[in-house]
Amino acid sequence: AQSMLYRFREAQSLELGLTKPKERRPHLASQARTLDDAEKWRRDVIREISRNVSKINDASLPETHIRDLNDEINKLLRAKNHWEDRVLELGGPDYRKIGPKMIDHQGKQVPGNRGYKYFGRAKELPGVRELFEAQTSATIKSKRNNRAELIKHADAVYFGYCDEADDGELLKYERQVTEQRMQILRSAHDAALSDDSSGESDTSENES
Repeated sequence: AQSMLYRFREAQSLELGLTKPKERRPHLASQARTLDDAEKWRRDVIREISRNVSKINDASLPETHIRDLNDEINKLLRAKNHWEDRVLELGGPDYRKIGPKMIDHQGKQVPGNRGYKYFGRAKELPGVRELFEAQTSATIKSKRNNRAELIKHADAVYFGYCDEADDGELLKYERQVTEQRMQILRSAHDAALSDDSSGESDTSENES
């Protein structure tokens, strides 16, 4: 009843010229002749997508309504892409590169269903939930297999045990430094022995 009353008052306002008739979005993006129009209709599509994404999270929605809403969201996403292409054609920014991706990221895609995404409660629909679970299991299994394969083919070089063997220059340098230090120590030791011997000789002469 309230809906009928609202439509009646809206029609009455139009007849009296109190409100302007709502402009309908063109079916094809190519029908927009100016950049302002293309930008306007792109924003209009985004607002509609946002409303539907909010609706699809409603816990009271029946399964059929959820499926219909999800289909509509995907249809609007395709329309958004068309309007963004039209904006670019008319000299506007490339929204495919710089536009926000928040809405797109809320959707989840399953393998073999390229381009189609599931939003909100549509991810929990019978048949859909199992697809996501299978995808997650396959991803985990693939990661484990890759890790096992990597460890299987890893050798001493992979773990860094042969770094010194591969770097002959480093070993050569280390030997040279070690020899130089040993030579310094020998020289210091010999000098110390010589000093001790001289001291003993002086002592003996004094005693005589």
